[in-house]
Amino acid sequence: MVVLNRIYTRTGDAGDTALGTGERRPKNDLRVEAYGTVDETNAAIGIARLSTGQDEALDAMLARIQNDLFDLGADLCTPDTGEKLAYEPLRIIQSQVERLEREIDELNASLTPLRSFVLPGGSAAAAALHLARTISRRAERLMVALSRTEGEIVSAPALQYVNRLSDFLFVASRFANLKAGGDVLWTPGKNR
Repeated sequence: MVVLNRIYTRTGDAGDTALGTGERRPKNDLRVEAYGTVDETNAAIGIARLSTGQDEALDAMLARIQNDLFDLGADLCTPDTGEKLAYEPLRIIQSQVERLEREIDELNASLTPLRSFVLPGGSAAAAALHLARTISRRAERLMVALSRTEGEIVSAPALQYVNRLSDFLFVASRFANLKAGGDVLWTPGKNR
């Protein structure tokens, strides 16, 4: 159970923060950067939902993803060191990845195949979803870098989830544009 009755603690004033294990790390540590960028992705999805709320099915998918992103942040802020903790750490599990894949397929079923790259834009919802997609890609890059750092572990389901998330957000942006007149397609060399 999370209890937040005091927001400022002053414990980070020197530029470090506590992980879920109690270990302190600099705020620019790669692990902290990774879960901070997952949090940024979540905030961007929150903004996107302001424009997608009229589509209840899409909004419900995005709400589930926002909750999953807190799970992912909890996973990342509690490194798997192999040591026994006083609690069972929250981890992303395969069923969360599989749900995301099903929802990608569900949204994609109504879309026509692409014949060009898509420019971020069209409707407000699509533009916001594209922004969330690019932030999630940055989170993925940081998580991959973390996973390739000696002594650091990032689980396969966590990496799969963040990879599928950017796919979901891309398809969701196309889905949002479907109801608003279609995608904005890239025209190579158009302004030469």
